[in-house]
Amino acid sequence: MDIAYIPSPSRGVLYLGPIPLRAYAFCIILGVVVAVWLGSKRWVARGGAKHTVGDIAVWAVPFGLVGGRLYHVITDHQLYFAEGKNPWNALKIWEGGLGIWGAVALGAVGAWIGCRRRGVPLPAYADAIAPGIALAQALGRWGNYFNQELYGRSTTLPWGLEIHKTLPDGEVVSGVFHPTFLYESLWDVAVALLVIWADRRFKLGHGRAFALYVAAYTVGRFWTEWLRIDEAHVYFGLRLNDWTSIVVFIGAVAYFVIVGKVRPGREDPASVDPAAHETADETEGKADDKTAEKAGGKDEEKVAGEKPSQLLDGNAATGPAAAVAEKTGKDVENPI
Repeated sequence: MDIAYIPSPSRGVLYLGPIPLRAYAFCIILGVVVAVWLGSKRWVARGGAKHTVGDIAVWAVPFGLVGGRLYHVITDHQLYFAEGKNPWNALKIWEGGLGIWGAVALGAVGAWIGCRRRGVPLPAYADAIAPGIALAQALGRWGNYFNQELYGRSTTLPWGLEIHKTLPDGEVVSGVFHPTFLYESLWDVAVALLVIWADRRFKLGHGRAFALYVAAYTVGRFWTEWLRIDEAHVYFGLRLNDWTSIVVFIGAVAYFVIVGKVRPGREDPASVDPAAHETADETEGKADDKTAEKAGGKDEEKVAGEKPSQLLDGNAATGPAAAVAEKTGKDVENPI
């Protein structure tokens, strides 16, 4: 069954002259693009303005990247600050190492700042972007594939992942392992579809769609984390990220239930985004101006073509009515 094994990537970096183009970075960037695109479509459907999601993402994405890296460095500090390690490697984000918990937590801070600046409620924004975040994670996991990292235990399953790499300490890793990157990527796609379906079916609002995403993601993360063999802190038989998954799952479910009782349903579309009303008002104003211009032009044409008898005493405004009355012999009210 070896023919079915997932091959190890030939390389994770391409060079454009002296400039390295890293697959890991491209996966992250593509994930951000997809998240903003889908989030924008969902935000507009909820009554928001077209560019609001992208404007807030300008704050959320940098905060998220910093938070993700900080979580990884703090929880795996031995990789950078132990004896014989180079602390400057903590800044090499392109080599992999982003903790989703830190990314979501600090990304939420950035989103909060962006929402405050736009006058947008953060829970509504979070609901709109939740499936997009799951898809971004699904794409980002392929960066782990190109970096040949975060794989699972050895396996003989036909979809096993072939790994051939040399670790920084000189150890050579060669074998077939569980492709935990693929498991989590597929799980993330399923989570995105679940949130989209549930949101349409039950009209989730006030942050509940986001809470559903968080709860569903942690379930999948728990069992993929259980399969992984990379170095990690273990407490009472479970890896740190497993404990984090448990705590976050409980918090997300509690939020979903409590908010569902306190604030059922979804936000009023008219209240989610002030920019949408500004855009609508501008569009309506332009339409009214064009209508007035057309009407004024027609009136001028009609006045210019009226008979002298219809313009006596400067009564040009009553020209059209007078013309109709002249033909019908009746007075006309409200001729427009």
